[in-house]
Amino acid sequence: MKENKVQFIAVTAMAVALTYVFTAFVNVRLPIAANGGLIHLGNVPLFIMAILFGKKTGAIAGGVGMGLFDLLSGWTAWAPFTFIIVGIMGYVVGAITEKHDQYGWKVAAIFAAFVIKIVGYYIAEIILYGNFVAPITSVPGNVVQIAVAAVIVLIVIEPIEIAVKKIGITQFA
Repeated sequence: MKENKVQFIAVTAMAVALTYVFTAFVNVRLPIAANGGLIHLGNVPLFIMAILFGKKTGAIAGGVGMGLFDLLSGWTAWAPFTFIIVGIMGYVVGAITEKHDQYGWKVAAIFAAFVIKIVGYYIAEIILYGNFVAPITSVPGNVVQIAVAAVIVLIVIEPIEIAVKKIGITQFA
């Protein structure tokens, strides 16, 4: 049991680090939206880790990894929203794929995360900007961000799952 806790901490810390790095260093800033915008690949390790290791790792990787990016890169006002929205995204992807291992469920899980991101950040922007119109300009960037992550994850997830199973690391309940 103690071995499982240590493994959970190590894998989840790695998931947080990968999510942060892919958000911070593999991104493009957009000159649109009320506060600019950012397209990044942080969702790739987030989705992979949530699918491989479950909802707890997914929630922590998403919330902490991307929330930390916001805190350290000048997007501080977004950090509480990111912590909640992306934490929920990771939790949902992990929860769905913990129960269902088939490819179609992985697609459904990422689609659920897509909906959470679009709706969550739209509401966050309403709160931050005080109107219902400005947030619409962020939707295309969020769509591209999740679509790119979905394509990458859905291509690489099966070989990664095989490798992780060979190593002997399992999902954390």
